[in-house]
Amino acid sequence: MGVIIKQSIKGTIFTYMGIFIGFLTSGLLFPLFLKTDEIGLLNILVAYSSIFAQFGSLGFNAAATRLFTYFRNEKNNHNGFLFLSMMVGIAGFLLAVIVLILLKHFLLTTGGNESLYFESYFWYLIPLIFFTLFFNALDTYYKMLYNSVIGTFMKEFVQRILILLVFAFYFLKWIDFSQYVLGYVVAMALPTLLVTVVLIKEKSFNLKPNLSFINTELRKSLTSVSFFGIISGFSSLIILQLGTIMITMLLGLSSTGVYTTMFFYATLILIPSRAIIKISSVVIADKWKNNDVAAIADIYYKSCINQLVIAAILFIGLWGNIDNIFRILPAEFESGKYILLFIGLANLFDMATGVNGTIISTSKYYKIHTYIMIFLIALIIVTNLIFIPIYGIVGAAFGSAISVFVFNIVRYLFLLSKYKMQPFNYKHLLIIGISAFSYLSVYFIPEIENLLFDILIRSSIMTIVFVIPVYFLKISDEINQGIKSIWSKIKIKQ
Repeated sequence: MGVIIKQSIKGTIFTYMGIFIGFLTSGLLFPLFLKTDEIGLLNILVAYSSIFAQFGSLGFNAAATRLFTYFRNEKNNHNGFLFLSMMVGIAGFLLAVIVLILLKHFLLTTGGNESLYFESYFWYLIPLIFFTLFFNALDTYYKMLYNSVIGTFMKEFVQRILILLVFAFYFLKWIDFSQYVLGYVVAMALPTLLVTVVLIKEKSFNLKPNLSFINTELRKSLTSVSFFGIISGFSSLIILQLGTIMITMLLGLSSTGVYTTMFFYATLILIPSRAIIKISSVVIADKWKNNDVAAIADIYYKSCINQLVIAAILFIGLWGNIDNIFRILPAEFESGKYILLFIGLANLFDMATGVNGTIISTSKYYKIHTYIMIFLIALIIVTNLIFIPIYGIVGAAFGSAISVFVFNIVRYLFLLSKYKMQPFNYKHLLIIGISAFSYLSVYFIPEIENLLFDILIRSSIMTIVFVIPVYFLKISDEINQGIKSIWSKIKIKQ
């Protein structure tokens, strides 16, 4: 767990630095200075490029996570693994572009009159797909070298800084919106080039092939895992972006702008899990190779308890300040209030169930995880089709929340059935109780006229009321150690 903790801490720090920058752009500046359809346009470009890039990976990133352990050999440049990854990426990119062109008419005939607005920027999807695809491939490769931090730093921090910089040009009226979209695409592309430069500098970018290393058994495994990886990886992105796409199709870009802005706030709860899942997938895959089920069960438990603590304090922090959020945003965003609630609760539950998906997808039952994800996509589509016509953008959030709850319950029951892994105990109930008490501690405080002071007071009270019992009840050894470390550093400085 040591590697996971160290990499997770570093990754989370960079992620939250990026989230702070992203909050300035997506959470504040975009709603204040862009129209809702302009925000919707940016998000639908990201949604489609992510999905087509995932499809273009041909499932090879999933194969890398599960099978790189057999290629691992630093002296022999990992037996030509990077060459294989790049060749698959090129083939997948060409296939993704062909599919994109074939689907162009369908993609542009949804969303009402606003589809014409989307059409003006449609071809920006091709460079976005290319750079997203190869960033994912290189980031996965870097992750398999036990360094999940560089990719996180580039994607979560550097990219957001670049987006903010380009927005500053737009804000100062040095460029118009169409030029800003172009700059946005460039900012999305640069992390791929930067990761490549770092790999070259560290002498880890070697494209020398070694196809003779791939014997018949390994070739079959690569093919099988990649095939199911296409479905599983594609499903993951569909799950994440499906609400955005369906709202665009059924309600238009303006509604998408409101939905994605509130979705962004709720996504803050999930941020810590990104770093944890990224590095834990490598460690868990190695543990499966040695059939060390006990070690995997321990990682499972610790991920559940630690993620629940972090997610709980983030959720109550957001919902405890919900009225302050809408004191900042323009009035048209207030219709998305309950998007934050439902998606926030879904993300809280997702965090509470730990790395269940990683454990299944790196095990011999990886095919089962793919089937479960297909079931989830069907569930999201059905619930969205039911609830969007009735409740609009809030209906999409409600449908997605129901789907995420069901999805994680199924994964939990599968691990319990197959491996007798049961990560929950009384401490999880204590966290829920502490969270409720922490939220209620500020619920009856009247609104303070000074916005910043109101946020500071509410957030401080909730944090103190939450952290003290978590610490003294010894909910998490890792979190207690972190608090002790921070406290000892403060004492030394004094």
